[in-house]
Amino acid sequence: MFDAPRPDPSPAAFRRKVFYIPGYDPFPPRRYRELYRSEGAAQAAISGYNLSIQPSPPRKKGSAAPYRWHAVAVMDGAETRADIEVMIWSDIVKSSMSEGILATYWQMVTTMWVYFASGAFFRQMRLRKGPTVAALYPVLHLLGQALIATTLGLLVAWAMSLIHPILQVLGLLAAFGFLVLAKRYDHHILAHYLMHDFAFSAQYWGAYPPQLSMRMAGFAARIRASLSEGFDEVLVVGHSSGAYMGVTILSDILRAGLPEQRPTLSFLTLGQVVPMVSFLPRATRLRGDLHYLCQQGDITWVDVTAPGDGCAFALCDPVAVTGIAPPDQKWPLVVSCAFTQTLSPQRWQELRYKFFRLHFQYMCAFDRVGHYDYFRITAGPQTLAQRYSGIAPSPQRITRALSGYRNIA
Repeated sequence: MFDAPRPDPSPAAFRRKVFYIPGYDPFPPRRYRELYRSEGAAQAAISGYNLSIQPSPPRKKGSAAPYRWHAVAVMDGAETRADIEVMIWSDIVKSSMSEGILATYWQMVTTMWVYFASGAFFRQMRLRKGPTVAALYPVLHLLGQALIATTLGLLVAWAMSLIHPILQVLGLLAAFGFLVLAKRYDHHILAHYLMHDFAFSAQYWGAYPPQLSMRMAGFAARIRASLSEGFDEVLVVGHSSGAYMGVTILSDILRAGLPEQRPTLSFLTLGQVVPMVSFLPRATRLRGDLHYLCQQGDITWVDVTAPGDGCAFALCDPVAVTGIAPPDQKWPLVVSCAFTQTLSPQRWQELRYKFFRLHFQYMCAFDRVGHYDYFRITAGPQTLAQRYSGIAPSPQRITRALSGYRNIA
């Protein structure tokens, strides 16, 4: 399952702690370890460096112990060791996805009301059409399923009425049965999944759900503790929804004060969807954290997206587009890992219509790798600041302030 364990690197080896904050994902953290293992091996073969994965001791089922693994690498003639830990909130995601079919349709109605009534949907549409399509996709799919179910139910009811009027009730059963079948195979079409995702973000009109706030406080405590554990760099990686969670977590850590003797603190956001929440009326805490974090000199924040990722707000400066950028904004450095350039034409053709897969490409291998290499960033000998020193922001980045709500906590 894993590459053969290698001896621990020398005491002089570069040591990094990586905290990975997933997006809205019900899958267990093992999925991310396996993705790192397989894609890391592929990238190492392409780029010509050595990278091996070593597991941590097994976790007991239901254990609250951190889920982590170790990456040992030799890159550019230097040895490194990375301890990679997943910030687990998949249990909260699973709980939010446990609603029945009728409840999911009610979620659809209420979520549409939040985004349309607040005007957030129309403002987000002016940023990127990809996330707009992603937002409409589950709505149209669920409405289509309801239409098919209704048509099927009426046809069955009509056919049964020719036998006996009382059998018309079978039409209702046929309609509901179709909806149950559609949900059972939702892992192929992701309509219910995406609807739950948008509903989770919108349920408090942009404010963090209480259970998520509590979990994030625990994440902040764990990251803060790692600053005194002898690492050379502590790197927080936020993917998708995990990006805006990381903004708040790191803002809380910085406000509380950092140890005098500490490692380099870095923040990497991938495929971010910050405007999905920051444009909502009650997202005052997130907007305040964006405003705060973008000015801090004790952290390096790099935001990586790609226009080919239709689920992300690609090249949108999350601070600027929210309309709360101060005059002395330092972060984030907004850069593109343009898939059409970093993937070979053949590979791009294989992936270009696999929209959900492309949203995870940031953690995968590139066969025409450029400045962005997830495995060099997480397991290489350079800090995030060193790797992106001298790299200019993408000239295509979007900074136009479009949010209708700019009050901050």
